Amino acid sequence: MDEEYDAIVLGTGLKECIISGMLSVSGKKVLHMDRNKYYGGESASITPLEELFTKFEAPAPNESYGRGRDWNVDLIPKFLMANGQLVKLLIHTGVTRYLEFKSVEGSYVYKGGKISKVPVDEREALASDLMGMFEKRRFKNFLVFVQDYREDDPKTWKDVDPNNTNMAQVYEKFGLDKNTADFTGHALALHRDDDYLTKPCYDTIRRIKLYSDSLARYGKSPYLYPMYGLGELPQGFARLSAIYGGTYMLDKPIDEIVYDENGKVVGVKSGGEMARCKQLYCDPTYVPDRVEKVSKVVRCVCLMDHPIPNTKDALSTQIIIPQKQVNRNSDIYISMVSYTHQVAAKGWFIAMVSTTVETNNPEAEIKPALDLLGPIKQKFMTVTDFYTPKEDGRDSQVFISKSYDATTHFETTCLDVLDVYRRGTGEDFDFSKVRHDLGDEEQ
Repeated sequence: MDEEYDAIVLGTGLKECIISGMLSVSGKKVLHMDRNKYYGGESASITPLEELFTKFEAPAPNESYGRGRDWNVDLIPKFLMANGQLVKLLIHTGVTRYLEFKSVEGSYVYKGGKISKVPVDEREALASDLMGMFEKRRFKNFLVFVQDYREDDPKTWKDVDPNNTNMAQVYEKFGLDKNTADFTGHALALHRDDDYLTKPCYDTIRRIKLYSDSLARYGKSPYLYPMYGLGELPQGFARLSAIYGGTYMLDKPIDEIVYDENGKVVGVKSGGEMARCKQLYCDPTYVPDRVEKVSKVVRCVCLMDHPIPNTKDALSTQIIIPQKQVNRNSDIYISMVSYTHQVAAKGWFIAMVSTTVETNNPEAEIKPALDLLGPIKQKFMTVTDFYTPKEDGRDSQVFISKSYDATTHFETTCLDVLDVYRRGTGEDFDFSKVRHDLGDEEQ
């Protein structure tokens, strides 16, 4: 350990593992440490099931739950967009060699007390119960515009200048009503609030294209989830980092982060040894004095012995409740996976409800989502603080990720990872740098 590294990474949460892999692939000498005995940090998978019940101080599960070791419960489950940045990164870096993915069966949105499939092409738009007949036609025209749109070909812009037209104006141009705009912005483009309405429309168009391109790859929904849960992802990146010469150390207490007289990081002390570094990357829990709390996230793990009602018995699904539908300022998310992904015993389902906390009664805030799930055998609720770094890290060379937000998909996680990488290296991650001989086969 008493060596000099280009970078030390603290914590094996998913973000830190991805960053560690990216740095290793870019030719940096990396030491990756975690104070825990297990991978994953806050985004760990818990197995066997008994451990989950112990963690939440609940009586041990009875035999109806099947074998405890058949369960892998993700504390922060997130789906991967099939054509999104994380999957591209996994394929580019060869991490897909260590993982098997399965598509998620359904993608739903909540409107007026019930859930409907998110329509993504003209055929689904015309069959959808989210809109009346005339609105369906208008939405179909909008989808055709988005599908034909090419950023580098102004002929496809249909008089919509992507840099100077905001999204509210685009909805207006196509005559879309508030409800249609609501599910388009939140369930297709996956925006978390309505700020996007006043911003240039190119970002939202890009996001809707990503959704439909992802859907086109696997058919049922745009989302993927790894077999055996997300705990496999950090380990896949750990193996990748090792191929490129990175060093991993679990169960290492971090006694002190050492700085020089100018406040720049020079190393990390652990158990009488010191590893020196030029840069440090970590999650907020390792540097409480350098982050600020900006909000709280409530999450509720629900164990059920049936699929979610009104989802055509889907064995895995995502449901988004747009904020306006329940008079809130932030969306509520539901993700559900089951024995089909090898994360629960046969016949069992794990739903996760999450949102940004807005009141003093977080459990009441998630009630609209819990009401959609049907009977719940056991639920575990947590409220965690959401931290962001106080500074960009250029002076201290300490680059800190944000906490994990309430979303049930990885897009915001990827944006944060790429932002941390950009702050740390001064450049965007170059996907073409990666050695493709490590296996870039398609899933």
